[in-house]
Amino acid sequence: MTAATVTAPAVKPGADDGRIGLRANLRHIGALARRNALQIKQDPQSMMDVLLAPVIFILLFVYVFGGAIFGKGHQDLSVQYMVPGIMAMMGMNIAMAVGSGVNEDFRKGVMDRFRTMPIARSSVLIAKIVVEIGRMLIATAILLGMGFVLGLEIKGGVLALLGAVALATAFGAALMWIFILLGLSVQTPQAVQGMAMLVLMPLQFGSSIFAPPASMPGWLEGFTKVNPLSNLADASRALVNGQGAVAHPVLITLGWTVVITAVTMPLAVAKFRKKT
Repeated sequence: MTAATVTAPAVKPGADDGRIGLRANLRHIGALARRNALQIKQDPQSMMDVLLAPVIFILLFVYVFGGAIFGKGHQDLSVQYMVPGIMAMMGMNIAMAVGSGVNEDFRKGVMDRFRTMPIARSSVLIAKIVVEIGRMLIATAILLGMGFVLGLEIKGGVLALLGAVALATAFGAALMWIFILLGLSVQTPQAVQGMAMLVLMPLQFGSSIFAPPASMPGWLEGFTKVNPLSNLADASRALVNGQGAVAHPVLITLGWTVVITAVTMPLAVAKFRKKT
């Protein structure tokens, strides 16, 4: 198998998601995920964002903004606050790339080939998400590695850290459905990126990822409290640092994850079937 071709398991022509069994669905997802992974192998430069972005983010926000927020000489406080927040942010940045990739595949005719195959339509999109989750986990591992170098302490324990990573991954996967739907709805990858940035910037910087909400103006503090990224950052921070409320932000984040997935996944699959 090459990166350009996928041999789908034989099923009846015209079969759709509802007529394909779970085992066949998983087989299709595995084959398509392997195809996407082979594409990355043939184009290593596509991993540059995953390999370099965590390093750039942690150095930039810890050393540039950390001193202004926590005071000069308090790098330890900055690292403990920033790293869990940046971990929450990584999923959103990687999710944006999924939408651009889906749009580009349609422009190249790759998706048209997939839609002529007797495979579940959802498996094409789920395979994309599976590979992007792998990229997200690599980025998170690099981020945590840099955090440990700068003095990050996992005060909540290893299981709490794994819980924070799992929570960030689940939320990031939900966001991918939004950007896949966006990628299927606009004409060019540039349009996907432009519209995504309009969403990313206020959500990222109007959150508790980089600064405590108490330091913000009243109107912005109110927005920060309802921002789902703030709940994710607060949950990750509480789990990693072993202090602060955990249950509330975790439940809110899981609620957002379920709602986003339940709404956007069916819409994305339907759009994929009908897109011309």
